[in-house]
Amino acid sequence: MTRLATMLTMAAIAGMAGCSMAGTGPTKNGGETPMANHAQPDGTCQAAAASDDALIGKTEHEATALLNGCLWRISERDGKVLPGTMDYRQERRNLGLQNGKVIWVRRG
Repeated sequence: MTRLATMLTMAAIAGMAGCSMAGTGPTKNGGETPMANHAQPDGTCQAAAASDDALIGKTEHEATALLNGCLWRISERDGKVLPGTMDYRQERRNLGLQNGKVIWVRRG
């Protein structure tokens, strides 16, 4: 009986140790592309003076160039909503793209 109790105790300890290591190593995301925040650490947003509506109709490449130094991300591409965080950042621009062009811009 003590041998069984010892084995069960060891299995429980090993299980708890495995759980405490969860999330510390690299993970695979099943092939999905995570939403990326794009920004430069110096905080010099070139588009800060322009209206967000100025990005609408621009190609993805043009919008990327205009948003150099700004905090931004692509939230939707061709009708597919991309994963993102739920934190609200007033300075961050969320872009919706359709056929390679910006169709909407939202803050947060």
